[in-house]
Amino acid sequence: MERILWLYALPYNPQYPVVCFDERPCFLIGDLLPPVPMQPSQPRKEHYAYEKHGSCALLAAIEPLTGRRLGQVQPQRTKREYMEFCRALAATYPDAIKIRLVQDNLNTHNASAFYAHLPADDAFALAQRFEFYYTPKSASWLNMIECEFSALARGCLHQRIPTIEQLRTSVLNLLAERSAKQIKIHWQFSIQTARTKLNTHYERVHAANVKYAEPHPSPDTSALGQPGAASQPEPVAGVQGERVGSAMSQKDLET
Repeated sequence: MERILWLYALPYNPQYPVVCFDERPCFLIGDLLPPVPMQPSQPRKEHYAYEKHGSCALLAAIEPLTGRRLGQVQPQRTKREYMEFCRALAATYPDAIKIRLVQDNLNTHNASAFYAHLPADDAFALAQRFEFYYTPKSASWLNMIECEFSALARGCLHQRIPTIEQLRTSVLNLLAERSAKQIKIHWQFSIQTARTKLNTHYERVHAANVKYAEPHPSPDTSALGQPGAASQPEPVAGVQGERVGSAMSQKDLET
């Protein structure tokens, strides 16, 4: 995890661009009955019944510091599709010495995909264009492409799209629009923050990591014994003023 956080904190270097990549399934869904179009003071309405037309895969990457995006919609996601995407990504950065690619540990996400579908010399040359940085298991939140997938879901993928051609057109147009606007991602979760907020996990690895724990304020004993003295700590202001506790549960730390 810290290796990726270190990578995100580096200043922009066009010769070593940091690119976040992942894949996600997309389901092709059509309407059984024609939807009612939008009218004045009336939203568009669709029947609850639908029909499935299979699925496809969206492969996408984003360079968070520049807002550059690349996407492909394929019928499936195998080593061939991964190789083709990486080849397109390498062509997008012709002047880069190394593309620092952040991705998960899927069994297709490695240089073996290049050797499986390219001659050895071409596969080696393509592999030399990349440095792979893998997110830990169950830590996809560290990959900034997930932020882009969320935006794509709100922008077009939440709709019923019956064919892969329509889905490809919708997704790639939205990616091109967001890329043209240079919408960037400003990552704020640092190594120091991780060591503090996730200190319970750090302590399990080595007891000396307790030094990174967030210090607890000393209790104020001056009012003890006085009538009306508060026995609970002051609430921390949160969203809409609700009480937010100071401790995090195990589930909070893992999500």
